[in-house]
Amino acid sequence: MKEIHVDSITAAVKELCMTANYDLGQDVVDAFKSYHESEASPTGKGILEQLLENAEIAKNERVPMCQDTGYAVFFVELGQDVHIQGGTLTDAINEGVRQGYTDGYLRKSIVEHPLNRKNTGDNTPAVIHIDLVSGNEVKITIAPKGGGSENMSGIKMLKPADGVEGVKNFVIQRVREAGPNPCPPIVVGVGIGGTFEKSALLAKKSLLRNIGERHADPEIAALEVELLTKINKLGIGPQGLGGTTTALDVFIDVYPAHIASLPVAVNINCHAARHKSVKL
Repeated sequence: MKEIHVDSITAAVKELCMTANYDLGQDVVDAFKSYHESEASPTGKGILEQLLENAEIAKNERVPMCQDTGYAVFFVELGQDVHIQGGTLTDAINEGVRQGYTDGYLRKSIVEHPLNRKNTGDNTPAVIHIDLVSGNEVKITIAPKGGGSENMSGIKMLKPADGVEGVKNFVIQRVREAGPNPCPPIVVGVGIGGTFEKSALLAKKSLLRNIGERHADPEIAALEVELLTKINKLGIGPQGLGGTTTALDVFIDVYPAHIASLPVAVNINCHAARHKSVKL
C-alpha cells in the first residue's frame, strides 16, 4: 500500500491550476498553426495569428490565456493500493484550488448558490470525478472550464430508431445554434450512450484527448472526422466572424445503452482547450 499525504496532493493541484491556465497544450498550438494554413478567410487567419500570439504571451509571462480561468473540473484516477494520509482527497484538491487560484491571480468565477450568486472568493468548490483503478498511483487531471462554452453544451434523449443520423443531426444543430458564443474555434466533445448523466460525463471526459487523437474504434473515429468536416463547413469561423475553422476537433466516447434509450450529449470547449495532468 502506497501512502500519499494530502499536502503532496494540495501542492500538485495548486501547480496544475496555474500551469493549465498559463500554458496551452502544444497540440492546440499546433492545431492553430495547421488551420491557419488552410483557413480561407483573411479575418479568420488574423484571429488564429492572434490566438497564437496570445498563447505565447501567456506561457512566457505566466498570465492566464483567457480572462475566464474556469470552473476547476478534475478527473482523478485513484489507485486502489493508495492510502491518502492526513485528510481527505476532496479537501486536499479544494485546498489546492484555493491556493492556486489565489496565488496565481486567477479569476474567481464560482458562486456559492446558483440563485443568490454570491462569489465564494476562492474558486472552490471544485467539480471532482473519481475513478477507482488498479495500481498504487494517483493521476490528477484538471480541465478548467469556461462558462461561455459550457453554456453552449446540450443533451438530448433520442429514440433508438433515430440512429447515427439522429446523433449527427443533433451535434450539428447544437454547434450551429451555439454560433460565436463559445469563442470558436471550438473543440466538440460528444457522449453517446449510458444514461442521461453518463452521456454528459462521456462528452466532457472526451475533451481530455489531444487534438488529432482519434477513437480506437474505426467507426467512431470515422464519425469524428465526418462531424469535424461538416462543422467546419457551417461557416461560423474563428470567433464567429466567418471562415472555415469553426472546430479544431471532434471527440466521441460511447457507452452501453438501455434498449429504449439513445442519450447524446455535446460538451463544447472554447479555443482555450486547457487540461494538465500529474501522477503521484
